Amino acid sequence: MGRVKSLCFLAVVLAVLGQSFCSDEDPQCSRDVPVKSRIDCHPQPGASQEKCEARGCIWCSTNMPNAPWCFFPEDSPYGYSLNGNAEKTAKGWRLTLNKLQALSLFGNDISPVVIDVEFQTRDRLRFKIYDPNRQRFEVPLKVESPSVAADDTSYDIEVADDTSHFRIKRKSTGTVLWDASLSDLIFSNQYLQITTTVPSTSVYGFGEHEHLSFKHSMNFATYGMFSRDQSPTPFANLYGVHPFYMCVETDSNAHGVLLLNSNAQDVSLSPNPSLTFRTIGGVLDFYVFLGPTPENVVQQYTEAIGRPHMPAYWSLGFQLSRWGYGSIDVLKKTVDRMHYYDIPYDVQHSDIDYMERRLDFTYDKVNYAGLPEYMQQLKKEGMHYVLILDPFISKDEEPGTYRPYDLGEEMGVWVNNSDGVTPAVGKAWPDGHSVFPDYTNPRTVDWWTQMCLELKDVLDYDGIWIDMNEPSNFDRGQYPGCAVNDVNNPPYIPSISDRALAQKTLCPDSKTYLGEHYNTHSLFGWSQTAPTFHATQKATGKRAFVLSRSTFVGSGKHGGHWLGDNFSQWKDMHLSIIGILEFNLFGIPYIGADICGFNYNTTYELCLRWMQLGSFYPFSRNHNAEKNSEQDPAAFGAEFAKISRETLRIRYSLLPYLYTLFFESHVHGNTVARSLMHE
Repeated sequence: MGRVKSLCFLAVVLAVLGQSFCSDEDPQCSRDVPVKSRIDCHPQPGASQEKCEARGCIWCSTNMPNAPWCFFPEDSPYGYSLNGNAEKTAKGWRLTLNKLQALSLFGNDISPVVIDVEFQTRDRLRFKIYDPNRQRFEVPLKVESPSVAADDTSYDIEVADDTSHFRIKRKSTGTVLWDASLSDLIFSNQYLQITTTVPSTSVYGFGEHEHLSFKHSMNFATYGMFSRDQSPTPFANLYGVHPFYMCVETDSNAHGVLLLNSNAQDVSLSPNPSLTFRTIGGVLDFYVFLGPTPENVVQQYTEAIGRPHMPAYWSLGFQLSRWGYGSIDVLKKTVDRMHYYDIPYDVQHSDIDYMERRLDFTYDKVNYAGLPEYMQQLKKEGMHYVLILDPFISKDEEPGTYRPYDLGEEMGVWVNNSDGVTPAVGKAWPDGHSVFPDYTNPRTVDWWTQMCLELKDVLDYDGIWIDMNEPSNFDRGQYPGCAVNDVNNPPYIPSISDRALAQKTLCPDSKTYLGEHYNTHSLFGWSQTAPTFHATQKATGKRAFVLSRSTFVGSGKHGGHWLGDNFSQWKDMHLSIIGILEFNLFGIPYIGADICGFNYNTTYELCLRWMQLGSFYPFSRNHNAEKNSEQDPAAFGAEFAKISRETLRIRYSLLPYLYTLFFESHVHGNTVARSLMHE
């Protein structure tokens, strides 16, 4: 052991001198690719030396955690080279690329491909890599841009003929913000990959996940992005999709990058430092934002994707919810004790137990008898009321008895099976089976608006909370299961939970108005949010309140978000701060977590500390799950109520300041909750 320790000490000394001595890899197979620079050549499970070398890649073990053992050689047998010179266009440049060799990682490679570079604004650049001969799915998010290239830019573009590197540099410092070797580019029908170096290891963003730190680890961490009904778990893909990151450069300048792609995807962060993007459809549509401050990056990002909505002043007050009040009597008792202790409190929510048998657009006339009148009473007392709606509609009610289904069937608003005609049938909260509205269809928007207006006539709500809109389905795909084909079973499935596209949702070959669910799955919540916003605004005649569980790029324009079905654990309280900071980067500043936790029973001490923290969330709501103990701040007695009251009163004293921050966010795109590096 003494000799090993001596060698390790020598390695440290040599490292200080800039020389290498020891290595985490087998020197017999390294072939000039350092461990930290490895790019995974077998990103799906089941790698072996035989499979690796059949791909023309290197197999080499290493002790470095998570580092790939199968990786691309320096002279990659894949990729593209520049075909001729760059062509000038009205907005910038066009590059045509030809595939280098016949070898294919996942089959059906496309050649040629084109890179369109657009100099959109002084500080915003777009480059899109696509198939010039066949239309592929593109996210229908409108990013306003001039018809001609910006005259003056803060960035330079370089394409090196000798190495085929595509580089983006900051003019003021010469820092290379993006450096992608075109010889590493892979563009096939169901697998797209590109790798870039980044100028520092200070990388933030990518969502939605439960991240253990705000600044990401670059030690071969991989994050999958594909919307899913799943309680927050580290590294798991959660409810929304945000392929956006911000990098703070070594000189403290910052830039941001968005990959506008809605297909199932993942990104790997390596210590080189570099990022490898993989997606299984669409195009590689990148936007780069030059900052140079972190706050500038978010301002430029939201200018492109849509400024955050301006929340109503009342929605900045403290809010209370519970899945499982069970009856209007328990609800009234809870409200009364909140008022008894004089706890500041502006908004009451109702989860699905207010519904009749969990059917949207109904209320339980037995357990919640008198709910319409009680909501009116609370409103007269100055409070506001938010109702939950789910995105699935029961199809098994008696014909003519359930208007939401009957009208939807008449208007043809459902997500369909692969035939494009018969509705996809799954299992959700209502008894029996359910169908799923397709919010990308204009007819569905009309249907949804009509139903929201009719609900308002019965239950005088002030806002709508849309849940389960990943979309969630309790089966693996719809009835009777997913067909065996390349759409449902692509050659590569990104690093997502279960490595399955249909788990807890619909089959990928289901049809929506915009195309296959394969492409539009992660857009479901996004496509529901804007129609709900406009319907609520029409119903109330006032500024809309919409809270959505599933989000995508640009969702903040029409709604807020909460961090989902968290747990009553200390770690969840801690990690909520990271989630709130990240969603401010994503342009969704109206964000919070379920105070005291959603799952499990909370404790006195945890809930008290969480009330003290949650009093300063941008969106401040205490909410928990059915069958768990009551956890509203009046449920624990006088001392708990006193401390909660004092903390919430501080929040209320700061509401003019918080409202101003939201105004700045709505008009200029600023963050509301931000890390100190923004200051």
